[in-house]
Amino acid sequence: MQDTSSVSTAVQFSEENILEIIRKLRNDLIKDFLDERHLKNYFADQYKVRDLAPVKIEFIKRDLKELLISPVDTAHYAQLIQTIKETNSASLSEGNDELFYKDLARVFKQYNY
Repeated sequence: MQDTSSVSTAVQFSEENILEIIRKLRNDLIKDFLDERHLKNYFADQYKVRDLAPVKIEFIKRDLKELLISPVDTAHYAQLIQTIKETNSASLSEGNDELFYKDLARVFKQYNY
């Protein structure tokens, strides 16, 4: 009889893998906000802006598209990167989604006047 005791083959995430996971999640959220309806609803809920001017919408979309192709801000996501390294798990907890929204808030706050 063979010994089938727990032999684990853990996969260690590289820094590059971690950044790619974070970038994909961030970019998925950005793509949601490229939908004008979602963008307007978010501004209405978060910033109490009921009527977002078409010009502002276009500028926000432009900035979001630039963020879409930009590298991940490792300083902003440092805690999440560390957590993924320590736990060796790419599953995100509830609180981590706030990091992604804060990243986008940097763009949104420029147009909240």
